[in-house]
Amino acid sequence: MVEATVEQGGGTSTSRRYFISSLPLDERSLARAVRAHWGIENRLHWVLDVVFHDDQSRLRTENGPGNVADIIHMAMNPIRAAPRKDSLKVRRKAAAGDHEYRKALIARTAQ
Repeated sequence: MVEATVEQGGGTSTSRRYFISSLPLDERSLARAVRAHWGIENRLHWVLDVVFHDDQSRLRTENGPGNVADIIHMAMNPIRAAPRKDSLKVRRKAAAGDHEYRKALIARTAQ
């Protein structure tokens, strides 16, 4: 169990979160694992929201949301792996408009 107390706007709130693990963790190791998990979650969701505008999607039923999520993840991986120093958003737009760059991303030879 992790108990977190947050002070914000003059008020205080406390929440409890429960985690299941087969590892025998001490407090420090558990805290590190929890922060690492949420860091990955936040990083992924930020990219989906900001770069791919996932929050604006109107897909809500049947297999649509899962199928589109799979396609977006497959598109995100080569864009993220490209060695360019541009933002992910710029790389995504470059891939949308430049057939040769898109081919290089897929072949993992983009510069």
